[in-house]
Amino acid sequence: MNDERAVQHPASIHAELAAQIEAASDAYYRDGSTPLSDAEYDALLRRLGELEEQYPELVTPESPTQRVMGKGTYEGTAFASIDHLQRMESLDNAFSADEVTAWHERVVRDAGTTPELLCEVKFDGLAINLLYEDGRLTRALTRGDGRTGEDVTANVLTIEGIPQRLTGSAEHPVPALVEVRGEVYLPTKRFEEINAEQEAAGKPLYANARNTAAGSLRQKDPAITASRRLRMTCHGIGAREGFEATSQSGAYAALSSWGLPISPLVKVVPDLAGVEEFIAYFAEHRHDPEVLTHEIDGVVIKVDDVSLQRRLGSTSRAPRWAIAYKYPPEEVNTLLKEIAVNTGRTGRVTPFGVMEPVKVAGSTVEMATLHNFYEVARKDVRPGDTVVLRKAGDVIPEILGPVLALRPDGLPEWTPPTECPACGTPLVEQKAGDKDRRCPNHQYCRAQVTERVNHVAGRGSFDIEGMGYEACVALLESGALRNEGDIFDLDEAKLAATPLFTRAPKKGEDGPQLTATAHKLLSNLQERRSVPLWRVLVGLSIRHVGPTASRAVAGEFGSMEALREVVRAADPAVSAEVDPDADEAAEVSGEAVESASAGALAARARLAEIEGVGGVIADSLIAWFREPWHAEIVDKWAAAGVVMADERDESIERTLEGLTIVVTGSLEGFSRDSAKEAIISRGGKAAGSVSKKTDYVVIGENAGSKADKAEELGLTILDEAGFAKLLEAGPDAL
Repeated sequence: MNDERAVQHPASIHAELAAQIEAASDAYYRDGSTPLSDAEYDALLRRLGELEEQYPELVTPESPTQRVMGKGTYEGTAFASIDHLQRMESLDNAFSADEVTAWHERVVRDAGTTPELLCEVKFDGLAINLLYEDGRLTRALTRGDGRTGEDVTANVLTIEGIPQRLTGSAEHPVPALVEVRGEVYLPTKRFEEINAEQEAAGKPLYANARNTAAGSLRQKDPAITASRRLRMTCHGIGAREGFEATSQSGAYAALSSWGLPISPLVKVVPDLAGVEEFIAYFAEHRHDPEVLTHEIDGVVIKVDDVSLQRRLGSTSRAPRWAIAYKYPPEEVNTLLKEIAVNTGRTGRVTPFGVMEPVKVAGSTVEMATLHNFYEVARKDVRPGDTVVLRKAGDVIPEILGPVLALRPDGLPEWTPPTECPACGTPLVEQKAGDKDRRCPNHQYCRAQVTERVNHVAGRGSFDIEGMGYEACVALLESGALRNEGDIFDLDEAKLAATPLFTRAPKKGEDGPQLTATAHKLLSNLQERRSVPLWRVLVGLSIRHVGPTASRAVAGEFGSMEALREVVRAADPAVSAEVDPDADEAAEVSGEAVESASAGALAARARLAEIEGVGGVIADSLIAWFREPWHAEIVDKWAAAGVVMADERDESIERTLEGLTIVVTGSLEGFSRDSAKEAIISRGGKAAGSVSKKTDYVVIGENAGSKADKAEELGLTILDEAGFAKLLEAGPDAL
C-alpha cells in the first residue's frame, strides 16, 4: 500500500478499488476497451480480497470478490436483458505453481480422494451461453452479471460452426433443453487480416484479438459481426432437461455428438504432475501456429467427476472444483525512440514510450505506458535506451526499465515537460507529494474538453450513437460545442456548420446537406435525454466517481437537486450566508464561520456514510459542485431537457419505508441488482453490511459471513419466500 492510501480509511480504499475494477470490467464487456491489463485487474482484485480478509465487515454481495464482476447488462443498448436459466460462474485464478498445488490439496482434502483432472487451454475471448430447446437454438446471451445477460442471438447466428439445430446419436440423443456455455473468440489469422484491412483503410489498428472479439459480438448490426468471422468453442453445460453427464469429459463428448464445436486441446490426467506437464507444454507452444490457431492466456483445470464437482460446490462467484492458471506476462527488448505525453479528461498528464515496433504476446507493439513522471525517474528510462517491454496480461504494454548494459555513453536523462502539451498551462501537483502532474486548466484545456465530451457520449455514460471520438473533435473544432455542457443544445444549424456532418448537395438541393449520421445523432440526442441519474453523474467526469459510486449516490438521493442541496450545505460561503462582496474575511462573524464549518462537516459525513462512497469520493463530489462552471454544465443539461431525477413508479406500494435490508447469497428469482431495486423502489434501504441497525437479512444460496453475523446479532433472517412476502405486504405479512 502506498503512502497516500496508508492514511485513508479501509472503507474508502475498498470503495476506490471496487470502482476501478468495475469501471475496467464495464468498459471491456461493453465494447472491448479497457483501462487495465489482465495483470493489473487481477492484482486489484487480489488486493481487494486481502483487504476484505483483514476487514470482514467490508464484504458485501456487491463486492467484486463476491460476484461475477463488471460483466453486467446496460440500459440504452440494442440488447435486451434476459436471465440465464442457471447461473454462470466465473473462475478463480492461480498465478503460480504453488497456487495450483494449494488448490489441488484443498480439492483432495474436501473430496476425500485424489480425482482425475481435466485440463484445457483457456481461450482468450468472451463468455457466451446458448439455449437449445428441442434441439433448436432459441437464444444466445452474454455472461452478464452471471444471472442476467444480454441477448445477442442475432449476432451469434452469424458465427460459423454454431449449429441452429443440434444433431444426435444413439448414445447422445438431443435433450429437450440444454444451456451450452462457451467462449467466442477471433482466430489469430483472422485478427491479422482485420488489422491489415484497417491499415489499408488508414484506420487505427485493433489492440488484440480478445478485445476485437468482444467488440464484434456486441455490434448493433449483425452484418458487422458476420464480417469479423468469429468462432466459438464449448466448455460447459448449464441448465438441462433430458441429459445428465457423469464426467466433464463425457459432457464434452455429448456436445461434440450434438454438432457443437469442442476444443481438441483437452486432456484428462490422473494427478498434479499431469497438470504441470500440460501447463508447461502450452507455455512453450503458446504462439506456435502449428499448435494453436487462437490466443490463450492460460490453462483451466477441472475435476472431471461430476458427482465430486457437486460435493465440492461453489463460492458466491466461482466453482471450487475448477481453477484457471494464468500465464505470466511476456517480456521482450526493444529501442525506446521517444517519451511523449498526453493529457486526460481529469487533467492527468501521462508519459508513454514510443518504441521500435516489436512483437510481444502475439501482437506488434509500438507504444507503452510509463504511468507518471515519478515512474520515469524511478526507472531511469531515457529516449535511446534499449528497454524491457512487458505486455502485462497480454493487453496493455508496459516498459519495465532500461537494459543498462546497452545504454549509449552520455545518453541524457529525459526532462519532463513543465507545461500541458495541449494548452501550455503550467503543470501542478494535485497535492504535496503527488506522483502525477496535472493540467489545472480544466475548463479550457482542449485535450481535457475533448476527452470529457467523448466520455459523455460513451457507452458508460449517455451512450450517444453517432458521436464517436472523431465527431467530438469535429464538433469542437467547428465551434458547435464549447464543452460538454453544449452537447444537448446541438441542432441542425450547428451540425450544418460542422463539415463532418454535411455532404455535397445533389441536383436540386440548395447548399450543403446534413448526412444521415447527422440526423441519426439528433434523434439519438433526443432519446438519450432520459437516462438513469447514475449515468448523468458518470458523465460529469467527477474524479473518483465511477459507475459504482454513481449508482450509490443516485440511489440515495434520487435527484440531482437533492444531491446539490447537500453539497451546498458543505460550501462555507453558502452555509454561513457570507456576503460575497465583503472585502475582508474579518467581516464574517465567528458564529457564521462556526456554522459554515459545522455545515461542511455534516454534509461531508452525509455523503461519506453512503454505502460505496466514503470520504475521498465525498470530498471529490463537494469540490466538483463548488466550481461554478461545473454547475453551469448541470444547469445547461437540465435546461436542454436532460432528466435529472429517477422517477419512482407510483404503482409500487412503499411497503419497506424506513427499513434496512441486507441480501446475501444468490436468489433464484432475483439478480443482485433486481433485489436491490425491489428494496429501494419500496422505500427501503438496500445495505451492503450487517449491523445492529439492520432490520432484515435475506439469505440465499452460498451465503457467507453475513449470515453468521446476522445470527450472532439475533437479527430477523428471511429466506427467498419470506423476502417475497416482505416486498409484497411489508413486515405485517411476516
